[in-house]
Amino acid sequence: MSNSRLPNSGSQIESAPLLPPRHPRSRAWRFWAVMIVLAAGIVFAVLHAATVWAREDAIQQAAIQARSAGQINAALLRNNLDKFRALPFVLTRDVDVRAALQGASAAQIESLDDKLDTLSHGVGASAIYLLDKKGLAVAASNWREPATFVGVDYQFRPYFQGSVINGSAEHFALGTVSHEAGLYLSRRVDDANGAMLGVVVLKVDFRDLESDWRQSNAPIFVTDGHGVVLLGSIPTWRFDVLAPLPPEMAQSLRSSLQFGDARFQTLPLSPPLAQVSTGQLVRADEALPLVPKGAPLLHTTLPIAESPGWTLHLLSPVQAAIGQATANAQLAALLAQSALAALIGILLYRRHLNRERAAQQAAISSQLASLVDERTSQLLEVNEQLHDEMDERQRTEARLHTMQDELVQASKLALLGQVAAGVAHEINQPVAAIRAYADNASEFLRRRDYDSTKENLGTIASLTDRIGHITGELRAFSRKAGASVGPTRLIEALEGALLLVGPRARRQGVVLQRPPEQQDYLVRANRVRLEQVLVNLLQNALEALEGRPDGRVIVALQDLGATVQVYVNDNGPGLSEDARARLFTPFHTTKPEGLGLGLVICRDIVTEFGGDLRAAQPNDPSFPTPHGPGIGAMFVLTLRRARPGHPVSTLSS
Repeated sequence: MSNSRLPNSGSQIESAPLLPPRHPRSRAWRFWAVMIVLAAGIVFAVLHAATVWAREDAIQQAAIQARSAGQINAALLRNNLDKFRALPFVLTRDVDVRAALQGASAAQIESLDDKLDTLSHGVGASAIYLLDKKGLAVAASNWREPATFVGVDYQFRPYFQGSVINGSAEHFALGTVSHEAGLYLSRRVDDANGAMLGVVVLKVDFRDLESDWRQSNAPIFVTDGHGVVLLGSIPTWRFDVLAPLPPEMAQSLRSSLQFGDARFQTLPLSPPLAQVSTGQLVRADEALPLVPKGAPLLHTTLPIAESPGWTLHLLSPVQAAIGQATANAQLAALLAQSALAALIGILLYRRHLNRERAAQQAAISSQLASLVDERTSQLLEVNEQLHDEMDERQRTEARLHTMQDELVQASKLALLGQVAAGVAHEINQPVAAIRAYADNASEFLRRRDYDSTKENLGTIASLTDRIGHITGELRAFSRKAGASVGPTRLIEALEGALLLVGPRARRQGVVLQRPPEQQDYLVRANRVRLEQVLVNLLQNALEALEGRPDGRVIVALQDLGATVQVYVNDNGPGLSEDARARLFTPFHTTKPEGLGLGLVICRDIVTEFGGDLRAAQPNDPSFPTPHGPGIGAMFVLTLRRARPGHPVSTLSS
């Protein structure tokens, strides 16, 4: 019964719809889309923040400059007014003026007219004239002109009425005869008893000042207490207002004839200046001199204390300053974000490469594992056919060679540990010098002393080369040597060994006497293993000289034709007969912490080269050393000469 249900269940499984798996690329695409949108939002947000900050900073800087410019122009206006205010007072004391008001003759009046004309041109006043008690002009500086003030009744003028009541007055208005605007400065003339004789009036125009203001790129104008423009750098703005005047006030000003038939139009600025405080921005509704339509203007106001109700307005263009500041801020923000994006991109790219490398290594490991399994199975099949005795013999030989190689490497690492401390001390000095030269280079760079900076950087480079040479030799010495034996430069191996033991020798105060560089021979050896033998012999010599103040180790070479002999001789206590007899016996040592394997391994290495290593008496005549008879211990290393023409074994760092 169960077997009969299997086909049905199988058919149900086959007919069940399978949902398509979600492709990883779609998820990756959505992730990167979100990241791009987020990055774009961050970029725009940073740019907006930089723009706002730069705009505010530019406006603040422009406000400071505008305030200074406004103070200068206000001072010029005050100086211009102060120059004229003293003149009416002086004229009230003039004898001719008093005589003209007390019934002078026509000749005296004409003389006074000439005097006022000369004085008007001398001080730069628009006009100077004299009014009697009834406000009638009896003398004037423009008496020769067709539009002379002589004979005109000015009793209705506020400056006449103010002088009669208060003794002096100031009034800005449009001239009823000249139809030119100006400031009227008036002062009452009294007799000796204090009775009023008349009024002296001086009219000031500001044409020269307005001409100077037009040289500036910022519109400048002055308003009174009603907000009416009295004077400024833009002539068409005269008698315009900051904000619309109430109808009754506008009618009153027209009736007084102060501003003639002015229409009191609102200045073409938005918002109206009456609604804007100092330091705020307005825009021009029409093109102005040197200011395009719609350009932002910084509004700055300064009250003129000597003229009540007068206010100086300065409209400074800030478009160029804002544009430059925002452009610089946006550029700086973009550069900073670009650098950050580049750093993130590099990190992401390196992460991607690491993942790919890990995947490749995993695939290679899997392939190697399968290949190893396959080869292992094949070897097992072959090994099963071999005799037990041969199999055991091969395994024993393999273990023997492995142990021998490991023993050689262990000996080399033991030597490496002994020389590491000295090499570290040797490296420490150039590292400290590098730090000092780097600090000096930074200071020279701050002082813009580029030659000294370049010299310090060159010194740093040479010191790093020295460190690289030392660490390269140390790293190469620690590498596991191959088994190849071939032509090797003896002097290079000797120089490498002397470099490794040199720090310890200098620390002990031992003199290392090396052979001349021209004694260069090609011998049959392996560079790394030969260097290990030489380091071992030199280390033994330095240990024998421990504590001696006059220690010396002599390394000499002698060419014997088919062979080359290397002598390592020290002036230490030497070797006893018993120690010399058991020198190459395994595990025999005279050192408290020694293993007794160093010289044994060295002799085995030299034997593989086809050479020989032995200890000799310093005065042994069978070893005629090139430096003469010595004292202490002496080891003789004999190496076979190599035939030229073969590749030379070198040491890669």
